[in-house]
Amino acid sequence: MAGTRAAASVGSSASSGNPPPQEPGLGELLEEFSRTQYRAKDGSGTGGSKVERIEKRCLELFGRDYCFSVIPNVNGDICGHYPRHIVFLEYESSEKEKDTFESTVQVSKLQDLINRSKMARCRGRFVCPVILFKGKHICRSATLAGWGELYGRSGYNYFFSGGADDAWADVEDVTEEDCALRSGDTHLFDKVRGYDIRLLRYLSVKYICDLMVENKKVKFGMNVTSSEKVDKAQRYADFTLLSIPYPGCEFFKEYKDRDYMAEGLIFNWKQDYVDAPLSIPDFLTHSLNIDWSQYQSWDLVQQTQNYLKLLLSIVNSDDDSGLLVHCISGWDRTPLFISLLRLSLWADGLIHTSLKPAEILYLTVAYDWFLFGHMLVDRLSKGEEIFFFCFNFLKHITSEEFSALKIQRRKSLPARDAGFTLEDICMLRRKDRGSTTSLGSDFSLVMESSPGATGSFTYEAVELVPAGAQTQAAWRKSHSSSPQSVLWNRPQPSEDRLPSHQGLVEAKSSSSSSSNHSDNFFRMGSSPLEVPKPRIAALSNRETRLQEVRSAFLATYSSTVGLRAVAPSPSGAIGGLLEQFARGVGLRGTSSGTL
Repeated sequence: MAGTRAAASVGSSASSGNPPPQEPGLGELLEEFSRTQYRAKDGSGTGGSKVERIEKRCLELFGRDYCFSVIPNVNGDICGHYPRHIVFLEYESSEKEKDTFESTVQVSKLQDLINRSKMARCRGRFVCPVILFKGKHICRSATLAGWGELYGRSGYNYFFSGGADDAWADVEDVTEEDCALRSGDTHLFDKVRGYDIRLLRYLSVKYICDLMVENKKVKFGMNVTSSEKVDKAQRYADFTLLSIPYPGCEFFKEYKDRDYMAEGLIFNWKQDYVDAPLSIPDFLTHSLNIDWSQYQSWDLVQQTQNYLKLLLSIVNSDDDSGLLVHCISGWDRTPLFISLLRLSLWADGLIHTSLKPAEILYLTVAYDWFLFGHMLVDRLSKGEEIFFFCFNFLKHITSEEFSALKIQRRKSLPARDAGFTLEDICMLRRKDRGSTTSLGSDFSLVMESSPGATGSFTYEAVELVPAGAQTQAAWRKSHSSSPQSVLWNRPQPSEDRLPSHQGLVEAKSSSSSSSNHSDNFFRMGSSPLEVPKPRIAALSNRETRLQEVRSAFLATYSSTVGLRAVAPSPSGAIGGLLEQFARGVGLRGTSSGTL
């Protein structure tokens, strides 16, 4: 079936000077999300009308800024855990230029490659483009399937029953060699993974970021999944492979048990199953000034910050190559970084430029998490709150060091001696306009709307926003092979710091070298779920937008998912935190009462 072309005009309701309206369906979305896992084949069953509203709203929000095609997956025919309406973004659209550019990707050919390649990856979760930035596709998927999945008793779905990444069905203890002999087709991997590679090339993907802490997932004595970095035939040698191991969802139970404090929470890298070292090509790290050799000593905040910086530098590079991000199943760690990428680029005014904070929040929760199969119900029952971590983490990426605009500016300016940068001067100008500083809180409930449409940005965005939309870059057959990836065993130069002037200190709300900077600097004994308090200090446009998103999420999450928790944690702390937040936002009175 051919994909359905859809486009919508940019919304004209965005007006300056008024508080941004709340997304009316966000509460319903979170309630449905916390009730059941989304499955494409169940879309018209119980709760089908709610799911249909969610799907329709996502299409509307994508249509504000992009011309896109819809790849039908109505009954989960392609993948049971992917959206029923898979959105393929073709190019940015506007009233003036929506018909100017043509995509080089033919949707019918894309669908054919998807159908042929889906068995190559775990749970059939094929390479799927989800973000379009500067003409490049940012994609998501699961890792490569192993022999056990390809030769399962009844196909890949049999092996992946249940919700957790490590919830595997009973399988026979067979080796890869046994499977090859039984099948009589030793070229199966060449065929299946060959289609996967063709799909990646058709989408112009060059960079593959693997978040697994294992080289292969092993269960019952056999390899049940694989990954590009350990493909014996080196089929993926022409891609730039990055091994950036990141803890799985089970680690986030420790995050919850520590009263949602990620600062100081360090993953145990000495566990037996952890065998994937961090490996990044040297040419990708020069401009980041991060000591990658210390990655095992980073806490959860530092690790997430540094990985996000790496991903942002890749997608903001000068070439036309896309990016693939995956973990094992592609529905926990993968949506975490896809969502952070989408929100960070949106906060810079580079994608989804017409969406307001509540709208981009709805889109990323619905599309990146719910419709791509994240099992919130299962994760909440186990206390593995990676979903909550994602949006609470926004307070750690509000500073300009995470801005793609800063990356563009840094590349455009000539090298110079240490001193004030262009953005430093801009910050000083902003501070010198009469704003005062405040140490009251680490984020604010901003009362005025932030610019949402192109043309309403401050001087920081002038001449930095790409002029017009870029077409999808075709795969170049003459591309060079990726440089040899190296293991990080040497320190890098320390990160440059701004001069410690009072007018600049608030701008650095977060730093990879000081993971708890924002909390120690602004928070005065507050809890992670405490109601935001207004702050007098002038905020950057990026900070304002991300804080509005986080504020909207916390308020809605507490009134739906959070306040449903009746069984307190062993320490009883979460009950107190939820009660404190509920009172702060007016959901409960000061006396003990029921909702």
